[in-house]
Amino acid sequence: MATAGATTLKFGRTSVTISNPDKVLYPAVGFTKRDVIDYYTRVAPVILPHLRDRPLTLKRYPNGVNAPFFYEKRCPDFRPKWMQTADIKSGKSDARINFCMVQDAASLIWIANLASLELHTLLSRAKDPSTPTTMVFDLDPGAPANFLDCIRVGLTMRDMLAKLGLECFAKTSGSKGLHLWVPLNTPTSFDRTKEFAHAVALLLERSDPQHVTSVMRKDLRGGKVFVDWSQNDDHKTTVCVYSLRAREHPTVSTPMTWRELQTVLKKQDLPLATFEADDVLRRIAKKGDLFETVLTMKQKLPNSL
Repeated sequence: MATAGATTLKFGRTSVTISNPDKVLYPAVGFTKRDVIDYYTRVAPVILPHLRDRPLTLKRYPNGVNAPFFYEKRCPDFRPKWMQTADIKSGKSDARINFCMVQDAASLIWIANLASLELHTLLSRAKDPSTPTTMVFDLDPGAPANFLDCIRVGLTMRDMLAKLGLECFAKTSGSKGLHLWVPLNTPTSFDRTKEFAHAVALLLERSDPQHVTSVMRKDLRGGKVFVDWSQNDDHKTTVCVYSLRAREHPTVSTPMTWRELQTVLKKQDLPLATFEADDVLRRIAKKGDLFETVLTMKQKLPNSL
């Protein structure tokens, strides 16, 4: 890359212009747009399967993580001709939105050049937007609860789901919490996954009301882990695995094994579960894609808990 001004990257026959590559987007550590582009270029082989064919909501930070940001559902009109889109009905209205879809490395880097640091996808694919491919839970700690408390609740949920014949996979949110993904990849509906996820959250809350809540109200969340089941909706998005997060440091939503999480809990060592861009690239080189299974594992929700 050039050291100043716009530069161009080539992906096969496709060229992508990178504007202001030296612009600092994470001021605390001097992480620039060039660094963001480098991360997404290098992580492309593992993140693309999780993005491909999924309508994408952009979360753009044009002046860095300490400045105002905005969400953008409609793929910008100035997109290149090769950028694929998906015309999807959004929400309960009849309105339709033409979402961007990241199908290859060129489209990923074009999106990253817009300073869309975070990549948020629907839980369904564009060809079948009414069918979620996974059920998700966002475990969000209310201070003074923290990530360690999320692990405890996550382990309980893992065991509960296992008794129902369901396997789940964990990733850090890249922020404060823990995400649990239950791959389905079988015919279902958002009404079904949302109802089931709510029932699981209520059961967890009733079994441990001192530490778990299924209610979103922040005044009820102090010292508890909020099990957010409401993400299982056709118009809601969840941050993609391997996406950067707009925190003080360039943290990443990173898959972890249950054994790793148990080690973090045993050692009471939160930094063991905090991964920045370079950490993630090293993990991938060593461990591969720990979330690969969620793309293909077929599971069906039981009729009842």
